[in-house]
Amino acid sequence: MNYIKTDIEGPLIIEPRVFLDKRGYFFESFSLREFTAQAGPVKFVQDNESYSARRGVLRGLHFQKGKAAQAKLLRVVRGSVLDVVVDIRPGSPTRGRYVSVVLSGENKRQFFIPRGFAHGFLVLEDDTVFQYKCDNYYAPEAEGSYRWNDPTLAIDWGVLPDELILSEKDAQAPFFK
Repeated sequence: MNYIKTDIEGPLIIEPRVFLDKRGYFFESFSLREFTAQAGPVKFVQDNESYSARRGVLRGLHFQKGKAAQAKLLRVVRGSVLDVVVDIRPGSPTRGRYVSVVLSGENKRQFFIPRGFAHGFLVLEDDTVFQYKCDNYYAPEAEGSYRWNDPTLAIDWGVLPDELILSEKDAQAPFFK
């Protein structure tokens, strides 16, 4: 696998080696040995999957606080998303900055997000399936979120607001500052 550093210390884009032939394809999607050598020790304890029926679904920006913080390893099985992470680590020189990457069933890229980041994604195709591993269990009492269109963060989602499908919770999330 090819591990690509981003403009912010911590998040990594991971490109697998895909072996194609007349039958289809094969690729290794996770190797603890290789992952640990690149990202450091992480023990994943929970796998999640989300399905979005329509293009324009925006989920996030979500995070877990304190001891419930989560590192995540993300990938899209079918369809595509614009995946966005925002550095929310106190004292970080890149606090409030974001990194984005397109993940798709076609490019098979993965995105590793260490603890201390808010996460969201915009669905780019109908019938998109998104999977991710977490290194900590979900704790509803520790969840937090920031508004997807926060002017301080100035995330370029590449769509007009009236094209989005948001949950009420995400539409009413607090602003970053």
